[in-house]
Amino acid sequence: MLQQTFESALQAHQAGQLAKAESLYRQLLQLQPDQPQILHLLGLVAYQRGDFATAVNMMRRAITLKPDEADYHNNLAVALRAAGQTEQAVEAYRQALRLTPHDADVYCNLGSALYALGRMEESASCYREALRIEPGQVQALAGLATVLSDQGKYEEAERYYRGALQLAPQDADLHNGLANLLREQGRIDEAVAEYRAVLRLQPGYPAAGRHLGWLLQESGQTEAALACYREALRHTPDDALIHYNLGNALRELGYLEEAAACYREALRYDPSDADAHNNLGNVLREMGQLQEAIACYRTALALNPDLHHAWGHLLHQSQYACAWHDLGVLAEKVRTLVCDEPQALISPFVLLAAPGTTAAEQRRCAERWASAQYGKYQPRFVTRRSRHSKIRIGYLSADFHEHATAYLMAEVFELHDAQRFEVTAYSYGPDDGSPMRARLKRAFHRFEDIRPLTTEQAAAKIHADGIDILVDLKGYTAHTRTQILALRPAPLQVNYLGYPGTLGAPFVDYLIGDPIVTPPEHAAFYTEKLALLPHAYQPNDRQRPMAEPPSRAACGLPERGVVFCGFNQTFKILPEVFDVWMHLLREVPGSVLWLLQGHPLAEENLRREAEARGVAPERLAFAPRQPLAQHLARQSLADLLLDTLPYNAHTTASDALWCGVPVVTCMGETFAARVAASLLHAVGMPELVTKTLQEYAELALKLAQAPEERQRLRARLLANRTGAPLFDSKRYTQDLETLYTIMWERWLTGLPADMIDLRKNER
Repeated sequence: MLQQTFESALQAHQAGQLAKAESLYRQLLQLQPDQPQILHLLGLVAYQRGDFATAVNMMRRAITLKPDEADYHNNLAVALRAAGQTEQAVEAYRQALRLTPHDADVYCNLGSALYALGRMEESASCYREALRIEPGQVQALAGLATVLSDQGKYEEAERYYRGALQLAPQDADLHNGLANLLREQGRIDEAVAEYRAVLRLQPGYPAAGRHLGWLLQESGQTEAALACYREALRHTPDDALIHYNLGNALRELGYLEEAAACYREALRYDPSDADAHNNLGNVLREMGQLQEAIACYRTALALNPDLHHAWGHLLHQSQYACAWHDLGVLAEKVRTLVCDEPQALISPFVLLAAPGTTAAEQRRCAERWASAQYGKYQPRFVTRRSRHSKIRIGYLSADFHEHATAYLMAEVFELHDAQRFEVTAYSYGPDDGSPMRARLKRAFHRFEDIRPLTTEQAAAKIHADGIDILVDLKGYTAHTRTQILALRPAPLQVNYLGYPGTLGAPFVDYLIGDPIVTPPEHAAFYTEKLALLPHAYQPNDRQRPMAEPPSRAACGLPERGVVFCGFNQTFKILPEVFDVWMHLLREVPGSVLWLLQGHPLAEENLRREAEARGVAPERLAFAPRQPLAQHLARQSLADLLLDTLPYNAHTTASDALWCGVPVVTCMGETFAARVAASLLHAVGMPELVTKTLQEYAELALKLAQAPEERQRLRARLLANRTGAPLFDSKRYTQDLETLYTIMWERWLTGLPADMIDLRKNER
């Protein structure tokens, strides 16, 4: 009778009929209360039901009655791990091994438990012992590969993963582990292939779908990433992280409303996800819902104050909104994170305009960013040092269309010496069909649209084209693909024009500056070697179009009063500078401050701030955005352009000077804070550069009260358009080519990158 009941219980257990099996085991236990086998089996049933506390209790009772049974100790360890008692599980596994010292499976289980505790060396030793006992043990090969991968021993880890896959080629987990390893090394194309293998074997494998989509997006295949995320959601529609990643891809492609819907869906499944709140803030900002975006950042930080990049977003967007009530606190928080928190990742661009930021802080921020974002990419290419008839220059950018960078660079591209240089554009931005796009296409020897290419494919193409010097025109600005440079497709790589600061990256050799924006004594603030043009680092296009100037009345300006102009973006306007501007309006009757139209929230806040400083809000005029020709035409109506600090007017300042409008600037410490000073020296107007806000205020007031002096300055500026270095595009291009030639000659002779100062060669 007992044997029959026992056999029925085992049959029910094996058939998964756990309630029936448990009932029969308990009947047997009542008849034989000290039977360790029944206690052990009841423990297994409890484990399978998820009642881990009962499982542990039953197995301990079985071991008390029969302490020399290795399986009991092993299964107790399994139950202890499930109950979250991993330390105790380790001891139970060790006891099992004392009883069966040649059991490879138990060594694997112990290795897994030690791995969970972060005891990597001990874990690796267990897996190695398992392999000594049973060389073809797939679990041991996979476990050891995982440990080695986490230790950064990628080459050895890969060997074990591939060994396991030879034995178990249909194991989706193994393919996924290898894919993760390849992803960590930046071997994107290989990782993509492995994730695809995972999904062929197990289409609903959520982590693989998520990672594959992310890699496709990272390598520039965002449309393919969308399809991947949507397929993953078909299998796991309630996965918040996939909704979040889908939102990221949609945002990148410009589908902002759909992206916002995805972030909201992610938050429906996980309302405490601070990252989703943060990214919803990003997309709302791009949709023009600035106030709602700022609220999202604050929610994200309330949920997770350690979400460091959200502090950066909150600061920067508060600056865009001219919402200054806690600006000082936010700026100090961000600077403290940069200085004191090694894990903090703040976008380097945010720091360029943050109040009080130093050049040293900007370097620290950029280095941390470069390491975190691009450290996984390894150089893939080797270039043989060989001289050829022309130096091959590649310009890398998303901005070969109607954009400020194109407005500055167009004539330089056209003036490159085709006898000495072969110049190629590598474009990953949109084709807007504009006249500027057509002009740029004509300017280059080759114009390559690399949008469809992955990161690795783009880098491989640049290398195959034999580019000697790859010039990045984006830096850490919107839509950058800096990861292409991280693969080192060219022997020399240069940071130029698009980003006024260091990239902090070991894969960029030079930064092109000038003696004012990047003086030699500031070299320590840049990871790149400085390459100094003799005059302003910023080029200019003498062919920029200009329409017929409108009347002041047509622009909503007074016919006779002084018009102070400040056409910078609103994030550059800080309270200390605005104080000066309002002082000028109070001191100069009938004057107005003419600003570029920004977000309505910023305009509302600026009017409120003006009123708080005793200035009627209507004395602030806002110019709507217009095409360049019309914008330049109306800019000539201004009397003075008042610069911002710590992020100066850049293209805006050049535009004003081209139109004959004097620029008053205050020079700071950082690159971005010295640009207007550089431009003014290069246009022959150094007297308009001040070094303190007090001097800045005094000079602006003096000029505002001296119409004859303003006229003399205007006349000088217009005369200097034909002879000053700032607008001498041919001379500028020759100087730039001299820099490229020196860089290339140094590399050919095996010399490392070093500072180049063309003032020594100035004609």
